Amino acid sequence: MLKINLPLQRQRKSVSFCLFSIGSQRGILNKTMADTHPPIAQERTLKRDCMTLSRHVLQQLGSFSTEAQDLSAIMGRIALAGKLIARHLSRAGLMENVLGVTGEVNVQGESVKNMDVYANEAFISVLEQSGLVCRLASEEMEKPYYIPENCPIGRYTLLYDPLDGSSNIDSNLNVGSIFSIRQQEGNDEDNSASDLLQNGRKQIAAGYVLYGPSTMLVYSIGKGVHAFTLDPSLGEFILSAENIIIPDHGAIYSVNEGNFWQWEESIRDYIRYVHRHEGYTARYGGALVGDFHRILFQGGVFLYPGTVKRPEGKLRLLYEAAPIAFLAEQAGGRASTGVMPILDVVADKIHARTPLIVGSKDDVALVESFVNERAKEQGDKVMAHS
Repeated sequence: MLKINLPLQRQRKSVSFCLFSIGSQRGILNKTMADTHPPIAQERTLKRDCMTLSRHVLQQLGSFSTEAQDLSAIMGRIALAGKLIARHLSRAGLMENVLGVTGEVNVQGESVKNMDVYANEAFISVLEQSGLVCRLASEEMEKPYYIPENCPIGRYTLLYDPLDGSSNIDSNLNVGSIFSIRQQEGNDEDNSASDLLQNGRKQIAAGYVLYGPSTMLVYSIGKGVHAFTLDPSLGEFILSAENIIIPDHGAIYSVNEGNFWQWEESIRDYIRYVHRHEGYTARYGGALVGDFHRILFQGGVFLYPGTVKRPEGKLRLLYEAAPIAFLAEQAGGRASTGVMPILDVVADKIHARTPLIVGSKDDVALVESFVNERAKEQGDKVMAHS
């Protein structure tokens, strides 16, 4: 009989970590395994691992209709784009044309990163093969991209920011992709895509992919907000959080305070307020997806206000602010320009910009209260001089 010359206590530890039993230690091992992997826990884990993104979409819609299957298929293609981008990002620093800039400037007047180009082309490639999406509108393209072979039957449009926060890439920080799905209205015979210039409540789905320590896809089809984590061993996005609710209030405020003296006085009033009151903490990562993801789970508020010189703000309405606002409202939060809900704003062009205040409903309301107070003061001054 094999003997191990270890104290009994050491033997038990060894048995717990090594999956074999010797003599009287067999009972200890069996008990350890039963405690670690009870049948109920195994069943729950298996059910979780079987809940893929496409299955979840169909379950949410409660139907196997053509429309439900179309939406599930489109979400599957978006997930594939996310996997391709995540794989490419994981090779940053190990291969050419991942880090750095191309030397070109996009329609927004911003330097184009190599990863911006790759991410945009990844979305185009996977959606071209869908047979369902007729048009793509992206931060990286001046005009919508049409897929003629899809348009006879494809009645959907994908609006997206292929790589939000791409300036973070060279520093190995969080970046993300934001997307919005809309149904085409009319035939768009003049290729103007004018039917996209409607408010954000016309979105039928929205979400983002976060490329961080793990790759996560968060989405909503108007039935709550749900998060999926990419399991590299399966190559699938697996459900990791369902029916996410933003806390009514959170300690975090996320804003680039380097712009303090460029903001309207109302936003500076809010920043002074959180500086003077306990219980607030600043967190800003330079990527909308990463900053909003934290607030989605922990509560708080993200701000990207306009400035005195550029009151329209920097974030694009159709493929950045509106999708994030859709998620926020579905999770019980709010999204505002400071004056009106983001989802009620109508774009006047594809690349229209907007200020954005998004997060916990109480925190968004607090920011709005400072905006309203300053507006009232201005109104009183005008009345006094009239």
